[in-house]
Amino acid sequence: MNKRSNKCSAAERINAGLTRRRAVERLFRYTGLLALLLGLTFLCVLFFSIISKGYTAFQQTYIQLEIHFDEQKLDPSGERVYEVLSTADYGGLVKQSLRAAFPMVASRQEQRLLYDLISFGAAYQLRDRILADPALVGQTSRVWVTASDDVDMLVKGYIKRDVPEAERRLRDVQLAWLDTLETEARLSLKFNTAFFTSGDSREPELAGIWGALMGSILTLSVTLALSFPIGVATAVYLEEFAPRNRWSDLIEVNINNLAAVPSIVFGLLGLAVFINFMSFPRSASLVGGLVLTLMTLPTIIIASRAALRAVPPSIREAALGVGASKMQTVFFHVLPLALPGMLTGTIIGMAQALGETAPLLMIGMVAFIVDIPANIFEPATVLPVQIFLWVDSPERAFIERTSAAIMVLLGFLIAMNALAVILRKKLERRW
Repeated sequence: MNKRSNKCSAAERINAGLTRRRAVERLFRYTGLLALLLGLTFLCVLFFSIISKGYTAFQQTYIQLEIHFDEQKLDPSGERVYEVLSTADYGGLVKQSLRAAFPMVASRQEQRLLYDLISFGAAYQLRDRILADPALVGQTSRVWVTASDDVDMLVKGYIKRDVPEAERRLRDVQLAWLDTLETEARLSLKFNTAFFTSGDSREPELAGIWGALMGSILTLSVTLALSFPIGVATAVYLEEFAPRNRWSDLIEVNINNLAAVPSIVFGLLGLAVFINFMSFPRSASLVGGLVLTLMTLPTIIIASRAALRAVPPSIREAALGVGASKMQTVFFHVLPLALPGMLTGTIIGMAQALGETAPLLMIGMVAFIVDIPANIFEPATVLPVQIFLWVDSPERAFIERTSAAIMVLLGFLIAMNALAVILRKKLERRW
């Protein structure tokens, strides 16, 4: 009887233990699922916030003006010389067209308010139009010119019309003029090509990301050209040829430690070595690429060594068994099989470098640069730094452009990570 009761109590204890263990497993599973859902929720909120603020930057408000390209103002001599046409008073043509469109505006104060509806970049648009086709001189044509940032914000709904006049940047008379233009179908939202084809500007309606994008491309080109061969060569030597002693262990420990060093430290190193000591040009893509190379090398080396370790030892043994040398075994058998993992690590390192800001601020790439860099020696900035500069700008129109630039940057990061996955799937071999 006692044995039976003891067996029943033991079975009950076992069942109770199993019940508790299953309950703990369910709690752990539900906790993990809740954490995953929270992470996805926060990510969706982040993306929604960025997209909702930035998608409007891909459109820009334009105003249609009837411009008379007066030959007496543009080219009195009639020789159509580039120097004369490029320095003519195109801003005067814009003002003349506005006065003709609203002849009732007489006072200077109202004229200034009228001129404020148009971006000062409209004069450059007219100049580029004439330089591209000098035959337009002396003719009259309808031209869509860029509106000011305040008009753009009004059309997009960021400036409310129903608030008192003292609380908004546009006056009632300006709203009336804009209503007239809209009634005449001369006020319209169009695709903002300038955002993708122009450099930085103090005026938000003229600011674009092309200069920063070119700077990022040049900087990453230098980084890739240096970090990939150096990182792969280092990984191959340490993994396949280096003797196992305290020196190789010390190098390996230092490489692992460098991967955890804050990125701003690499910026200080680049400032001290490349600019102050070696006198490289400040804020150039060359220096930015060198700094990012130092930062991404540990990541590429660690990923490449892991890819080399993943190659089965039987590959090496088979190659050596048929008479291949150590060098032939590594370069003709091991390295091709490890290449997908190496490429994945390299692309992830490049994606990390694309999003870096702190090290580039230390070498002067935070400077306000309007011109598009043509080579790695010219002053440049990069997309993350451009975003950093726009965030600090007081104009409301820069907020949407900041979010739009973040969307472009995230698009590049997603594309680079997708490329890493595709290359790995396409090039990897299974044994």
